[in-house]
Amino acid sequence: MALAPLGTSHALAHLPTILRIKQMKHNELLLSALKNKNLAMSSQQQLGLVSPPLGLGEVDHVRSLSDNFNALLLSDNYQDITLVVENQRIPAHKIILASRSEYFRALLFGGLLESQKSEIELKGISAAAFHALLKYVYTGYVSLCNMKEELVKDLLGLAHQYAFPELEQSVSEYLKSILSQTNMCLVYDVANLYQLRALMEACRQYADRHATDILQSDAFLQLSPGTLCDLLQRDSFCVTEIEIFRAVSRWWHHNSYDDSVIKADATSELNAVLNSVRLPLITLSELLNEVRPSHLVSSDVILDALKFRTESRDSDLPYRGQLMPEVNVAHSRLGAQVLQGEMRTALLDGETTNYDMERGFTRHPIEDGNVGIVVRLGQPSIINHIKVLLWDRDMRSYSYYIEVSMDQRDWLRVVDYSNYHCRSWQRVYFPQRVVRFIRIVGTHNTVNKVFHVVSLEAYYSPTIVRLEKELIVPKHNVATIQLSACVVEGVSRSRNALLNGDTKNYDWDSGYTCHQLGSGAIVVQLAQPYIVSSMRLLLWDCDDRRYSFYVEVSTNNRDWITVCDRSRQPCQSWQSINFIPQPVVYVRIVGTQNTANDVFHCVHFECPAQEDGNGFEELVGSTPRLPIDAPTPSPSLLVDATAPPVPPPLPDNFNHFNPRPLDREPRNIEEEEGTNLPIRFTSSVDGSHTSQRSPRQ
Repeated sequence: MALAPLGTSHALAHLPTILRIKQMKHNELLLSALKNKNLAMSSQQQLGLVSPPLGLGEVDHVRSLSDNFNALLLSDNYQDITLVVENQRIPAHKIILASRSEYFRALLFGGLLESQKSEIELKGISAAAFHALLKYVYTGYVSLCNMKEELVKDLLGLAHQYAFPELEQSVSEYLKSILSQTNMCLVYDVANLYQLRALMEACRQYADRHATDILQSDAFLQLSPGTLCDLLQRDSFCVTEIEIFRAVSRWWHHNSYDDSVIKADATSELNAVLNSVRLPLITLSELLNEVRPSHLVSSDVILDALKFRTESRDSDLPYRGQLMPEVNVAHSRLGAQVLQGEMRTALLDGETTNYDMERGFTRHPIEDGNVGIVVRLGQPSIINHIKVLLWDRDMRSYSYYIEVSMDQRDWLRVVDYSNYHCRSWQRVYFPQRVVRFIRIVGTHNTVNKVFHVVSLEAYYSPTIVRLEKELIVPKHNVATIQLSACVVEGVSRSRNALLNGDTKNYDWDSGYTCHQLGSGAIVVQLAQPYIVSSMRLLLWDCDDRRYSFYVEVSTNNRDWITVCDRSRQPCQSWQSINFIPQPVVYVRIVGTQNTANDVFHCVHFECPAQEDGNGFEELVGSTPRLPIDAPTPSPSLLVDATAPPVPPPLPDNFNHFNPRPLDREPRNIEEEEGTNLPIRFTSSVDGSHTSQRSPRQ
């Protein structure tokens, strides 16, 4: 008998039961699938086919461990030592203290008298701070945000005293983040007390930015003499000297006992602080009307200050200036201005790309008595690095010098490149000085009698740069496109292939620079003079040919000095050259022999040699070993060393010689694209640059 269909109301009544049954079946199927999957994964893992899912196999219960140790600290169980701090008895566990601190390890298990005691008194520390320290010892956690600054300071002292370097570092970082005018002096004192150099430097930088407010604050009166001296002795604490003297006078009267009875040690402290005040920078009227009536400085000291001021050059006075590391202070947005020079608006606007023969530079005529280009900074600044972009839309070179001043009358020369050829970006360094005015004077232009500067920037750089006779002694390769070096003579598909740093991608047709033996050379010009004592170059080495060559250097493209002569030695691949340190601007590489043809090929040049970074090892003899990362010739490029193919004879006309190391097959010149032909670069005596395509035979 066929069953009649259920009514709608009946079906709705049984719907929950039906859904539960379906859900149960679905769950059973899902669990079965997961079980099969886990079995499959287990078998695959046993076979080493797959790794366990991310997170499995790593047990991390550090939080529960911390909670358990915290409970142990709060309970009375298993305690075996009692520490007495400010008459409070604090029970603890020796093994935990010793495992967390070298200080407690030595105290409790180092054989000292205290190791035999069950109760030890710790003197001169805060009980509240010690409770916070114990919590950190047991749990590795402490909340600094909920503490008062005085308690944080005490905790920092305990971390330092009891040798918890990680806690000391964390508290120092927290104090750096909350520095303010109200707590800076307190933090500075603590950092100075425990010689926390990073925290001290953070306080110094904060004080530099808020010097006037710090001097006028009440917290300034609480500074210790040592910290006050450290603050005032720095050139970068830049306020007027009379303001500093007034603040020191206020600090002294706040901290002295009785002006009529001054103890010897107090007098010593006062003298140390007063020695940090630069009296020669205070005007005569201020010395007579404020300093002398204060009776803090003797008349003899005032007379000595006046004598030093009148007999010294202005550049020798101990000026103060703002310190802004890696910030260009010679920018118009910081108040810098061009006072002397033609077309002044372009120099300090920061634009270093949009310039041509008509615009985008500042200039002055090169003539005797010309004051050059003068820039006034927004305020006295500590600098040790100046960047100058010389106009470089052709291959001309300039000579120049740079002077600095505080009063625009007494000038101190910090850079003198008047005897060197320079081009494009100049990066000069000198001992740091406080500067208000910068003057750059051009002395030579290889094309005309005008000195052109596109941009001038002034910085304080923390980078340590070695100098000899005002010239940089570089550690890294300065013969790079990024540092404005260029190839001024030679034949190549691209002008600076020699300097692009590519020592892997070269073959028979590209990736090298060359010249015909007996005619011309390969000449590299550095952007500015450097003191150099080594070079390295990579000779083309896709077969077993040998080259001979010599290398000369110059500072003016006229007078040359030979630093390497391998004209009688067979050389291959990487060549390392060492010589007596000397100034270098131009490097001329002259090939004298090629065992395969009459062209000298060089793939890469660097100065100074970067041997450590390229796996270079020099062997005994004239031919260095191939470096680790040198290119390996592909099988298609290998040639029979016993019978190397010889190219056709080269014509006398250098413009039509074949620069390729070897011709592998005849070439149809008419089908060559003009842009694929190698280029010959030459530099004339007057500094102008010419280039032309050199068609192959």
